[in-house]
Amino acid sequence: TATAAVTYSTLLKQSRDAKRKTDLEQVRAALEMYRSNNDEYISTSRNYNCANAAFNYLTTPTKYIESMPTDPKSDSNYYYRCNVSGDDYTIGAYLETVSTPGTCGNCFGTTPCTYCVGPYGEK
Repeated sequence: TATAAVTYSTLLKQSRDAKRKTDLEQVRAALEMYRSNNDEYISTSRNYNCANAAFNYLTTPTKYIESMPTDPKSDSNYYYRCNVSGDDYTIGAYLETVSTPGTCGNCFGTTPCTYCVGPYGEK
């Protein structure tokens, strides 16, 4: 039974991680559609979570994405950073099943992002 509990727990973590990756791809697709129409990504002067007011541009007036996704476990928002020129961005999440910390920066505070995507996919 201990093995079954560990396996079930691992499966739940893997399932949540798959959802996180899918969520980031949806946001990435929305950002690409936004850029196609506006010739730049949503520009920010600092790091934001994906529920920030800057992301209202993805849902109104044009719906590039139905609603901004949130983390399946903590219901918190994903991390977003755009460079000042508006030609590159990073969207990040913390994956539960990654054994080594990611190199794509901190999501917020000291929580490392272990999975990040940008204009060309995974970073």
